[in-house]
Amino acid sequence: MPNLSESTLSKEGEIATPCCVSSADRRILRDFGAQVAELAARPIEAEKRELWYRLNALEPTRPLIACRIAASCLDEIITPADLRCEGELAREWELRLRKEIFLGTQVRDDQVIEASFILPYLFTNSGWGLDYTKIGGGDGGSYTWDAPIKDYETDLPRLHFPVITVDYQATQRMIDLATDVFGDILVVQLKGTWWWSLGMTMALVELRGLNQIMLDMIEDPDGLHRFMAILRDGHLATLDFLEANGLLSLNNGNTYISSGFSRELPQPDFAGRVRAEDMWGFAESQETVGVSPAMFEEFIFPYQLALLKRFGLVSYGCCEPLDNRWHVVERFPRLRRVGVPPWSSVPGMAEKLGTRHVFSWRPCPSDLGTATFDEAGIRRYIRDGLRASRNCRVEVVLKDLHTVQRDPRRIVRWARIVGEEINALH
Repeated sequence: MPNLSESTLSKEGEIATPCCVSSADRRILRDFGAQVAELAARPIEAEKRELWYRLNALEPTRPLIACRIAASCLDEIITPADLRCEGELAREWELRLRKEIFLGTQVRDDQVIEASFILPYLFTNSGWGLDYTKIGGGDGGSYTWDAPIKDYETDLPRLHFPVITVDYQATQRMIDLATDVFGDILVVQLKGTWWWSLGMTMALVELRGLNQIMLDMIEDPDGLHRFMAILRDGHLATLDFLEANGLLSLNNGNTYISSGFSRELPQPDFAGRVRAEDMWGFAESQETVGVSPAMFEEFIFPYQLALLKRFGLVSYGCCEPLDNRWHVVERFPRLRRVGVPPWSSVPGMAEKLGTRHVFSWRPCPSDLGTATFDEAGIRRYIRDGLRASRNCRVEVVLKDLHTVQRDPRRIVRWARIVGEEINALH
């Protein structure tokens, strides 16, 4: 069955994973689980948690640091040869635990280490009824694709809303297995993680093509509006389904963007079943970075607004600079966190955001992936950014890191440099 775009659903739960762990692997996993639990019990974890609560409430804090290590880079930090477990599932779980240990013992940023082991629902989805053909992309390289929607009149009627089918029995077997392995060490939790973004524009370009949607804005605006309305309504239907079936999970903790700790969520009338209004919502539109603010406002903003207005707090922006469309983006209700990527003007965005939003600064990750690690250059860059945003509510997030030239010490050193510069200014 075709996969629903990642702009709507996480694909994590769709991976078929053998639901077994050998006795030898169980002993290894329990040892690593105990190390995570020991780290989580440190007083500093409670201190960091409180700092995130304060930052997300827009209270004054020092800038907080979060090093988000992508899967594409993790195997340079903990290589396949380093893993001690033999089973496929056990190796996956070992990698997760050892990542937490690496963060807690070496990176020592402000991410909170918790004595929990979170698993997603296992599910399939039907997709939109049409799927693109990927061309290239082997070994993580560049690719293009053949978008299936060639003509709005003939192809839009072929679309249907995605249908999610949860395998409750397989999900429970996975929970039972994790509880058997970790239950007396870590708190095993089931959390629905159904999307990373509700931006919709990834699905838009996959199904129609990036060049073509830009042409549509001029040549066929009505067709593009019809298509965006379908994507909006499909996403709303997905959200309704998840909400009605109790499949949403609170994300006002350690599982959101950098850290979503907030005492404003869930809502005061929360009675146990999670609604969108009890959660953070997130959207971006990286694919429309070449679109004018006016076209973003016409073709993207109103459709994203229909989704984001349902959430209790909102985070917006990923790798796309928001400088020239801020006057549009700032109209999202309950907007709390705003992404400031390397291509934004830090001084300009600092003036725009002030203390009204979390200034989520994402320094250039490629500084860690070059042939030489320029500590002096990184220090100057970080210092300039921190000075420019010193009157804001700042988090410094290392993300989109795909290589460290097989030198994990670069992440450790980067975090130290940022911490030293924060201490010097605060």
